[in-house]
Amino acid sequence: MAARLLRACGRAAATGWAPVPRRFPAAPGLGPSRGCGEAAGLRAMGFSEEQARRLLGLQPRLGPTRREAAAAQLLLLGLSAEAALQLLERSPALLRMPTERLRERAEELRRLGLDGGQLRRAVSRCPQLFTLPRRRMAAAVRLLREQCLFTAEQLREVLGSSPAVLLEEPRRLHHHFQYAYFRMGIQQKEMVRARLFRMPFAELRNRHIFLERRGLYQTPHKGQTQSSNPKLRDILQLPEKDFLASLALASPEEYEVFKKLLAREEEEEEEEEEDRDALYTEEDEDLDSEGSKRARE
Repeated sequence: MAARLLRACGRAAATGWAPVPRRFPAAPGLGPSRGCGEAAGLRAMGFSEEQARRLLGLQPRLGPTRREAAAAQLLLLGLSAEAALQLLERSPALLRMPTERLRERAEELRRLGLDGGQLRRAVSRCPQLFTLPRRRMAAAVRLLREQCLFTAEQLREVLGSSPAVLLEEPRRLHHHFQYAYFRMGIQQKEMVRARLFRMPFAELRNRHIFLERRGLYQTPHKGQTQSSNPKLRDILQLPEKDFLASLALASPEEYEVFKKLLAREEEEEEEEEEDRDALYTEEDEDLDSEGSKRARE
């Protein structure tokens, strides 16, 4: 398989195609010769006839070399033909990416510790990793290492289980971490084991505050271990029905009412903050005006 893929990559760099037998029907929108030639090339890479048809249907006007080269790079990561096809169906823009950029991004992810099965799972779950700007990815990695203080091994586990964390805006990502660390008293090791970043922050906050207000969660003091608190893994990973039944000891109706009240509280807090900001702005303007008047006198 690897030899076929390398040959395919070589063909993708060439300027033309050799004639091939016309035993595969052309994909819609393609001429018979071109459709048959591309299908044969994809079949040589390990795609079935049906998979080749689906792949040819993605961006039909794309040149054959680009399509084959992109598919070859995904197969070289260890993805099966079906997994590579599904990834391209979800993110057809990958077909238009230069082959070198796909290869470079795969190498960058390997340098972060993702390899083998972890790399395959990460790109399958989150194909946007290939199109994410390099600076954006570097900023997320730097924040996780330097401000959140995850070790290199912990970072590898975070990226392997929650690759979409690299897509997060750094400020939001930092807030997510700080909430778990300071408000919930969770250490990095437990965050990694519980896969903290797989749950959206809003839902994490809802569940935590609900437990807190029911007297079922207490924020530990610095240096103190609060063993009576529910495990973070259970808070994050239990389905809502089980979370309410076994941890919160509440009904779904109670939880829905709570979430509405909490959202209203947040809106009121935001309005109060905006009013305070407006008041401070007016006071500053009055002081500036008074200062200017005295200066003129």
